Amino acid sequence: MKDHFPLNDWRINDTDTKETADWTTTESVQLNKEDPKLLHYSADKGNILVNGLTGKTEHILTKEEFGDIELHLEFMISEESNSGIYFMGRYEIQIKDSWNDEVPGPHTSGAVYPRWDTTQPEGQEGYDGHIPRVNASRKPGEWEVFDIIFRAPRFDEQGNKIQDAEFVKVVQNGILIHQDATITGPTRGAMFEDEVPTGPLLLQGDHGPVAYRNLMVTINSPTPATE
Repeated sequence: MKDHFPLNDWRINDTDTKETADWTTTESVQLNKEDPKLLHYSADKGNILVNGLTGKTEHILTKEEFGDIELHLEFMISEESNSGIYFMGRYEIQIKDSWNDEVPGPHTSGAVYPRWDTTQPEGQEGYDGHIPRVNASRKPGEWEVFDIIFRAPRFDEQGNKIQDAEFVKVVQNGILIHQDATITGPTRGAMFEDEVPTGPLLLQGDHGPVAYRNLMVTINSPTPATE
């Protein structure tokens, strides 16, 4: 098991020298009392990752790459904020202030974000997303929990994909929101457009304040390049 992922386990990309931009670590975080669209965090370094004062910074990726994994993580967002977890840097589980969503939709927190086709008419570009079974979101400023079982795509000896990536199970705050949700390719906003046997975890950093803690990865198999 890999757990916590300190700041030196993350990067922006292969060319940036400032490896983690405005991301920092802290011991405690909460909603900003003067502006609930922001988070307030202590100056003491700790095991909580937070994307800076304004929540408008680069995405970060793990230096390590993974295939089949079980991921546990906890997150907190401010009001109207938005983030996401990209498995292999390609397949996003949405994080969003969705407390007031009466009916879950394609952008509700916990959704498998849609793929995107710009050749389609406006409003019809998204496809192959998965809406959560229920809206399991908590209020902004509260810690939330994801427990996710992810299966990487499979390839034959020639490198041709023979099986899509799949979110085998997604549990948000103790509630099952996805089961056997396949993804035919990278979702919108992915860092990479190809599909491969392994890739990094990516945390979205530019859509508003977010904090993460207790990231724990269990590797379920070596995930060979061929199967």
